[in-house]
Amino acid sequence: MEPKYSAIPVNAKIYVGAVSTVGALVTLFALSHWSPQNLTRALCFLLVSAIASALKVTLPTITGTMSVNFLFILIGIAELDFPSTLIIGCTGSLIQCLWKSKTKPKPFQVIFNTGAMAVSVAVSYYVYHANIAGLPNDANPLRLGVTACMFFLMNTIPVAAAIGMTEHKSLTRIWYDCYFWCFPYYLGGASIAWILSVLSRQTHWHASLVLIPVIYFIYRSYRTYLGRLEDEKVHVEEMAALHLRTIEALALAIEAKDHTTHDHLRRVRIYAMEIAKDLGLSAGDMQALRAAALLHDIGKLAVPEQIISKPGKLTPEEFEKIKIHPVVGAEILERVQFPYPVVPIVRAHHEKWDGSGYPLGLKGEEIPMGARILAVVDCLDALASNRQYRRAMPLDRAMEIIAADSGKSFDPKVVEVLARRYVELEQMAQAQTWEKKRLSTNLKIEKGVAPAAGFEQPNPQLNGHNDAFDPLSSIAAARQEVQMLFELTQDLGNSLSLNETLSVVSVRLKRLVPYDSIAVYVVRDQKLVPEYVNGENFRLFSSLEIPVGEGLSGWVAQNRKPILNGNPSVEAGYMGDPGKFSTLRSALAVPLEGLNGAVGVLALYRAEKDAFTRDNLRILLAISSKVSLAVENALKYRLVENSATIDYLTNLPNARSLFLRLDSELARCRRMNIPLAVLVCDLDGFKQVNDSFGHLAGNKVLSSVANGLKENCREYDYVARMGGDEFVLLLPHITPESVDERISDLVRIAAEAGETVQGKRLLSMSVGEAFFPMDGDNAEELLATADRRMYKSKQQQKMRHTGTSLLRQPPVAALSVQ
Repeated sequence: MEPKYSAIPVNAKIYVGAVSTVGALVTLFALSHWSPQNLTRALCFLLVSAIASALKVTLPTITGTMSVNFLFILIGIAELDFPSTLIIGCTGSLIQCLWKSKTKPKPFQVIFNTGAMAVSVAVSYYVYHANIAGLPNDANPLRLGVTACMFFLMNTIPVAAAIGMTEHKSLTRIWYDCYFWCFPYYLGGASIAWILSVLSRQTHWHASLVLIPVIYFIYRSYRTYLGRLEDEKVHVEEMAALHLRTIEALALAIEAKDHTTHDHLRRVRIYAMEIAKDLGLSAGDMQALRAAALLHDIGKLAVPEQIISKPGKLTPEEFEKIKIHPVVGAEILERVQFPYPVVPIVRAHHEKWDGSGYPLGLKGEEIPMGARILAVVDCLDALASNRQYRRAMPLDRAMEIIAADSGKSFDPKVVEVLARRYVELEQMAQAQTWEKKRLSTNLKIEKGVAPAAGFEQPNPQLNGHNDAFDPLSSIAAARQEVQMLFELTQDLGNSLSLNETLSVVSVRLKRLVPYDSIAVYVVRDQKLVPEYVNGENFRLFSSLEIPVGEGLSGWVAQNRKPILNGNPSVEAGYMGDPGKFSTLRSALAVPLEGLNGAVGVLALYRAEKDAFTRDNLRILLAISSKVSLAVENALKYRLVENSATIDYLTNLPNARSLFLRLDSELARCRRMNIPLAVLVCDLDGFKQVNDSFGHLAGNKVLSSVANGLKENCREYDYVARMGGDEFVLLLPHITPESVDERISDLVRIAAEAGETVQGKRLLSMSVGEAFFPMDGDNAEELLATADRRMYKSKQQQKMRHTGTSLLRQPPVAALSVQ
């Protein structure tokens, strides 16, 4: 994009203004002294020069063009007067700027180019016609060669300087890369100009017209050479793009292993590149840092996933595994053969300023500058982000921790820059947008029956825990543990109630492993649901639903490994919610493994940090298998119990459960002298739905009606499916007037259920009611009375709508209260 005059640096404005002013003064001087000796020849040269200027080529990497009009300027210097030569040069410069330009040049650019050309022509004309010591006046070839060199310098250096100032590039690099290659053409042009000068003196100046084929030949040479340069440039850009795609692909591989790095890598790159600019790193070091910022954690591919995602403190053995990732990452990237020093940065990004880092123990200036920058920004972003083992810190607090480690873990110069700019850099990172497409790691592949070597056969001997523990510290502790295990084993077999079983575990366990809160989570639909919670933060833990694999307990369930002294605040159910925060600071969690995998997680919590010991973990592991078996049996019993009392289609209580509940409610109502209403509901038009749309559609209608009835009930109301399309509601503490309103709601629910499933109002509902104690004193009498009134209501509505098709016009239930 062409720069605006207001956007270019002040030094460039001064330079452009000076050159333009000098060029304007030279042009005014020449025009004021113009008296052409041969106007026809001058006009002919001007015409051919204009054509040559139109045959221009674009220079690579910069916003500039070149043409072959320098040949006519050299001829004009040798054959014409100064004003005519100046007009030829300036006219050619204007045509070169304006003719078929890809982007419309700014006025200051046109003025500068014309002024620079005027200065170049003036200096070159003076050199050619000056009395130079040791250079005979008739030595035209040598004079033209010296003049061509001077014109080349004066025509290219000022333009290269202006481009360098406006585009912030090196003057020498621009001049060498974009202009120096055409120097031989200027020398060849001097030779051609001398030959034509000789021909015009011996014949006539019309001989100069033979230059037209020569102009085209030089132009084609320009195009061929610059075309090759452009091809090389495209190839280099393609290779750079390939390197960039390789870097992004490798970064994606890291993300597949550790999802916490998805945004972390990109944020680190933004921070690192801005600090590198502030510290004045070279272009090569900047490129290396850009790649290293994305790839510094690629060595984690060699670290077991359960260690990377562990939501708790690492053991010494696990930390040894983590420490290999800078070395492995460097070894992986060595094979890529980057053209800039990426590998040393990746290898040293965990080194510390005082020499206490890893893997090589480098210190101070021994650590590459890119690694020093990466270490600081990597740590800051890690502290300010949510991790498996802790919550994110406020950015200001994270910066305070970084500043406190200046001169110990981090380079003071880097910390000083970060402390000055971290708020600005965070705003830049927040403003960035990038695609967050995840890898298909959760995709289920339907094809493929079994591996070629077959499946692993289960080994019963591997079901136990083989972790080695230290011997018991005392005989008393051993006896206490044996006694506790015996008592717990006896108690666990006394009840099939899950709540009673877990309550026993809670009481017995607290004697050996003190805790402030206990939670037992059960796996249900790939989530951990709290089945039993007791102690501090009861409401908090009771409200959690933890996806398997996320948070502290989710990690334990997925990996079937315990966690000692984990952070309770990282549970997935409330880690991202600032309004939910646990006061507990230590967690001890073990998996509960059944015959077919993990059935849940047993978690203990304490308010003190690092409150649990390895002995506590050993005891918990010792009872986990027995607790797992008891929990699994209780869950199976609950499932069987529910299937005997719950309707499988609607999840409402069935007829057996209804009679038990009705007897219980009647006993309570007699004791407390309160009324009870029994409603029997039957769907009108349900048979036509089954006949017209099929039984699957009918099942959907029944489920929709059941959901509507449950939502319409109060907390202490009771709704059950009697069978078929009949439902029964038990409504304590209700008056006959309120029953009429409730029946209207039930009719509306039935109609809306049919419309929701089938798109038409095909259903209605007939309702009969009975009241305790007016209509009966026991369950049979109340149900019989309500059923009789329901059928009477159904007959009355049929008589009322005789001749009307039920499927076209759903009836309104008639209410009969006796």
